[in-house]
Amino acid sequence: MLQKALVLVFALASIASCIGCGSTSSHYVYATIPAASQVVAYREDPNSAVLTQIAGSPYVAGDGADSLVLHPSGKFLYVANPGQSENDISLFTIASNGALTEMFPRTSIGLGSLPKFMAIDLAGGFLYVANVQSNDISVFSIDSGSGALTPVAGSPFSIGLTPLNMQLTPAGNYLYVSAASTTHGWIAGFSVGAGILQPQAVSLISSDGLNPNGLAIDPSGTYLYAANSSSNSISTFTIAPSGALTEVAGSLLNDIYTDPFALMLDRSGKYLYVANQTSNNVALYPIGANGVPATSTTTYAFPTESSPSFLVTDPSGKYLFVGNQGSSAGIQSFGVSNGNLTSLSTYGVGNTPSSIAVLQ
Repeated sequence: MLQKALVLVFALASIASCIGCGSTSSHYVYATIPAASQVVAYREDPNSAVLTQIAGSPYVAGDGADSLVLHPSGKFLYVANPGQSENDISLFTIASNGALTEMFPRTSIGLGSLPKFMAIDLAGGFLYVANVQSNDISVFSIDSGSGALTPVAGSPFSIGLTPLNMQLTPAGNYLYVSAASTTHGWIAGFSVGAGILQPQAVSLISSDGLNPNGLAIDPSGTYLYAANSSSNSISTFTIAPSGALTEVAGSLLNDIYTDPFALMLDRSGKYLYVANQTSNNVALYPIGANGVPATSTTTYAFPTESSPSFLVTDPSGKYLFVGNQGSSAGIQSFGVSNGNLTSLSTYGVGNTPSSIAVLQ
């Protein structure tokens, strides 16, 4: 059974450069391997996207290590371990060469919680964890010096739905969680203050928007996009200052490909990338003035290995990494130019990867 994953958060930092030469600052790529309960780590050459596995990698994490997220400081990496004997979060410190060291004890989420998705606000103050069995969100404050986690008052916060994905707005003031029923897709919204979640209205995606697995928010925090895997469509919502979502009239976009599962916007907000699991490609959609993706054609679909399931760009924005969950079970790299992709390399990781993050 495929391990379903989303695109999670990556840290951004300035790129060292000089006239007539490229960046010399290394990037580091981390991926979770649930079947082996490991995190694999690579150094990325910032001028070619070539990945070289770091000495000591892969690193042992908790049972079923499924997703990871980087702290914006670049000092810490968190891994959600949903295995039945775990249900906890691993904290790793990151050395200057990208090497990881786990700091014990692991932070318990609770028996039967199954922590699956994580997000950190850009200020690095709070970690949000979506639990797919207990149907709630655990929230922890983060110690800036040690990375240690402390539950906030009232955590965990019930959502009453089984989460499929989770996204924070860039300002960190609203959290959106997608879920599904047999007839509709749903997006639950929460206002966020000091890590405490207050429920907003639950938005109903039309019956054409089934299983909204992919979520993305544009850099300005104006639009939210949902990839509806079971109906092969993309929904677009405006985000009001109050956090309320309104589906843009006529926005439901026929993806023309099959099983859109993961979404990623480039840093300019001009292009939306869609990983289509069954079509084995990444589709490119230019964003119109009203925030709605323009209809794609096969000219703008780029072949991948089988079952592409998550997308992330490196800090320079010049390279895109795709996690594939089919028989190749690899990480594929692409060069990016004006939104278009050029396939570069594929790196086998031994077992199915479930999430990836990139750090400078």
